[in-house]
This record gives sequence, C-alpha cells and structure tokens, in this order.
Amino acid sequence: MYIMEIRPIAHIETDFGSKFGIPRQSGVADKLEGRIVFLPEYRNAEALRGLDGFDYLWLLWDFSEAHPKGQTEDGKPSWSPTVRPPRLGGNTRMGVFATRSPFRPNNIGLSSVKIQRIELSTSRGPVIYVTGADLMNGTPIYDIKPYLPYTDAHPEARGGFTDKLEKEIPLLEVSIPGEVAACYSPTQLEALRQILAADPRPHYQQDPMREYGMEFGGRDIKFRVDGKRLEVLND
Repeated sequence: MYIMEIRPIAHIETDFGSKFGIPRQSGVADKLEGRIVFLPEYRNAEALRGLDGFDYLWLLWDFSEAHPKGQTEDGKPSWSPTVRPPRLGGNTRMGVFATRSPFRPNNIGLSSVKIQRIELSTSRGPVIYVTGADLMNGTPIYDIKPYLPYTDAHPEARGGFTDKLEKEIPLLEVSIPGEVAACYSPTQLEALRQILAADPRPHYQQDPMREYGMEFGGRDIKFRVDGKRLEVLND
C-alpha cells in the first residue's frame, strides 16, 4: 500500500499563542488577521501566480497541538470513532467524521480564509495576508487551494446537529476596559470582541464566578461570564 509523505509548506502567524479562545470555525471572527509565511524551499513567487484573482483560500493544516499520544497494539496512533463536540455540552458523543474535532485518525484541519493582500517580495519570500483564520500562531500549513464559489458554496445545504445549535446560541455582550483596549490596534480590538462575543468557554461551564484566560496578541486576557454578559478583567 502506498503511503503518502506529507510535509508542511508554510506556517501561519496569528494573535493566538494557545488553543483556548480560538474560534471554533474559520470566519466566525472575520476581523482576525493572519500571515501565511512559506518555508524556504517553497518561497517561489511563481507558485502564487494567479492567486490574486481569488477572494478566499482553503487551508489544509496540522492540528499540531492535538496529535494522539497513545498507540494501538500494532504500533499505529490510537484514535476514537466518536468524540464529544463542545457545542453539545461535552457529554454527547458523535461520530468523528460527523464533526470537525481535532482528534481524528489524521490530524488535518480545513479552513476557509479571506485574502486581504499578497506581497510577493519580502525578506521572507511571498507572504499571504488573510483574515478569518481559526489557527494558532505557528500552525503548519500543508496545502493552499483557491476557494471556488461555483462549486464550493452550497447555501441550501443542511448543517446536521449544528443547524439548531447556531440558532440557539446568541452572541454575548462584551465589556472591555479602556486599559486593555488601548493595548490593541482597532482591527485587533474588533477581532477580540468577535471572539469573546461567540463565547470561547466550554458550553458545560456556566459558573459566573469562574475566571477564564486566553492569550491574544501577546497579552493574557482574563474574563468572566455572567448570563449574557462577558466582562474582561483588568490585570
């Protein structure tokens, strides 16, 4: 049996230094900025010829922080046929192939991001600037493909168990102190509001006194949620 060797071609730079707080899907926080930087052997501007004619990209990437630690008896990485989606409260199991869980037989992620601009000649070769990425800083990118509206968009398609969930989960009201807001650019601040409004907590945690923390833009953000209001705390 042929086994394909897959290697990263690039990595992405984002404001997320850890997993907690990253949007559960790409595009949820469309103000989030990222930069796709190619590895030296792929820094060839010719590979991007024609890409500026597209608005969106598909990224195939590595769930690098979710690689399985165990092995089966024959030495293969262990995996589970079912997972517990956070949106279902962390208690209901669904088939792994009916979810986008990072815990899969092959830890490959798929995201659709918007191209903001492409710089072909930088000190690091071509760089693609994107928004809407749901990736941690430094995530390896395996491949890049253009998004094709005439085949990739299916607005009438069913969304399984997520259809009902997304209608039932309202956005939170977010309060950010001026001292914290002043640490970010206007675009970063708007992205942070989008992330927090979508409620980054596990949905089985509803303790209004519990303090949560996430890293964003090189700063630790701490917050509490009481009902429909999320309050960012001062240091």
